[in-house]
Amino acid sequence: MTVTTPRARRCEPDDRALAGGVARGDEDCLATAYRRWSLLVHAMASRALGDAREAEDITQQVFLAAWRGCHRFEPERGPLVGWLVGIARHKIADALSARARRADLLAGMAAAPPSVAPPSDASLDRVVVLQELAKLAPAQRRVLRMTFYDDLTQTQIAERTGLPLGTVKSHARRGLHSLRAGLAPALDPSAETRSRHRSAPSDRDGRDGYQDPARAAGRSPAFGAAGAR
Repeated sequence: MTVTTPRARRCEPDDRALAGGVARGDEDCLATAYRRWSLLVHAMASRALGDAREAEDITQQVFLAAWRGCHRFEPERGPLVGWLVGIARHKIADALSARARRADLLAGMAAAPPSVAPPSDASLDRVVVLQELAKLAPAQRRVLRMTFYDDLTQTQIAERTGLPLGTVKSHARRGLHSLRAGLAPALDPSAETRSRHRSAPSDRDGRDGYQDPARAAGRSPAFGAAGAR
């Protein structure tokens, strides 16, 4: 924990000079702003969310957003603390929205019909999902992890990663497609069984172990079904 001594506090710039420094992207000024107002932001988040750890995360997000968006801050339009409070309110609203989405998801799972039963072994399912995630391209894996595990929207992911929003959407779409394809056998074991049955030699190939030579060689027979009979 950083302790600001009275002498160090006297050496810090006043609010107007500090605002100008932040607008120019001065790292020292941003660090001073963090020391000066991080407790205020944390108190706002903690009061709204009721969770100290989540409030700490919001505080970090606020000052990271301030650093990345310092070029948008205009000191002549209002004080720096007011700008930071505005960012905090947006971040808190995003966190509350993510919490509501999680609650809706859990409520939907609880209200699901009996035929859609939860997995019998949640730990095993989690391992399977992690294995499939590991097979994705790094960018796709990062976007999906931030979506599912951090409950971030695509706009928030773009802000955190610095990627264009369109790129984030593309990574999410392609990653989900690959993930669904990889998880299909685990979600519907009968699909793999049907696939094996389709690829297995049919009894129509012949009796007593006889198999059509053309099919055994991997070629289609030169005659149709009617000619075969």
